[in-house]
Amino acid sequence: MYSFEPSEEQQMLVDAVGKYAQNDLRPAAHDAEESRELPKKLISKGWEIGLLQASIPEAYGGFGDRSAVTGALAVEELAFGDLAGTLAVMTPSLFATPILLAGSEEQKKEYLPKVIEGDWAPYTAALIEYAFDFDPNALRTSAKADGSDYVISGEKAFVPFAKDAETILVYANLDGKTQGFIVPKGAAGLSVSDEREKLMSLNALPLYRVKLDSVKVPAANRLGGASGHDFELILASLRIASASAAVGVAKASFEYSMNYAKEREAFGVKIAQKQAIAFMLAEMATEIEAIRLLTWEAAWKLDTGKEDAAKDAYLAAAGAADMVMMVTDRGVQILGGHGYIREHPVEMWLRNGRGFAMLTGLAIV
Repeated sequence: MYSFEPSEEQQMLVDAVGKYAQNDLRPAAHDAEESRELPKKLISKGWEIGLLQASIPEAYGGFGDRSAVTGALAVEELAFGDLAGTLAVMTPSLFATPILLAGSEEQKKEYLPKVIEGDWAPYTAALIEYAFDFDPNALRTSAKADGSDYVISGEKAFVPFAKDAETILVYANLDGKTQGFIVPKGAAGLSVSDEREKLMSLNALPLYRVKLDSVKVPAANRLGGASGHDFELILASLRIASASAAVGVAKASFEYSMNYAKEREAFGVKIAQKQAIAFMLAEMATEIEAIRLLTWEAAWKLDTGKEDAAKDAYLAAAGAADMVMMVTDRGVQILGGHGYIREHPVEMWLRNGRGFAMLTGLAIV
């Protein structure tokens, strides 16, 4: 049996993350989306909270132990402030956490201290591909053994900070299995698009296409070493992060629209007292709580090594993608005409919510 009461350390971290999300991310979100740029100071301040550092053992330069539950709590708080800022602050986790979960001892010692001991740096990962039937377990990007090396070919989409990335963890299909490969900056055959992706939302987050034309990396750069790794644990962690972020975005839209409904009058009555609005708010709150609990359970199962953790992580991510669309759409609806203008953040949260169907691979816990 598990407890819903966070530990003292978890609560301290969540409180720090919450203050940053409320006082820094939220006020900067609108201008960052419009200008297509997140202030570097904003990212650095989020990095200094130490969310990733707290999940890395001391042996590799950190000061804590990884917990998917703690990560889920923190990501929800961050996304409550702003999704683009959340993904930016967490980008180095895309590289470091899979190495912690599945890397060889040599890889952990070589790469983890580089990522976490200094300032925020653009270490990233490339999973998503341009394909109607994209499946992280059946990638089109391929890796083939070539003597003591691997040769990687393919194209990746939505790779955060790829243009300036120090190193990219590229996922490819090796003999029918998804495997990660550490590709250093400047590798021959690795190219990044000059222009950023133009999307419906997340415009503040620099996302790029990455092409790999017979990129050769040594066998030592295969995640997990010669024997490779089980991708299932990494994928479950990615899905739990996506679900947690969706809960945070939905919670932001729910609270904003609820407060608006309590203040807005129509025909001499607060619209929150209208049955149609009240029922909407009740259903929004119910769905948020349901997905939050499912996400927590998946994270707890991942921490405790339960066999069905991967299944629960998938259910949480799938349910969250539907839930956040419903909640953010109703957030706009409750504000009426005001919900459609950019002075209110509900329209941005609706656009952000639409992205969760393809966000797996942009955040990890």
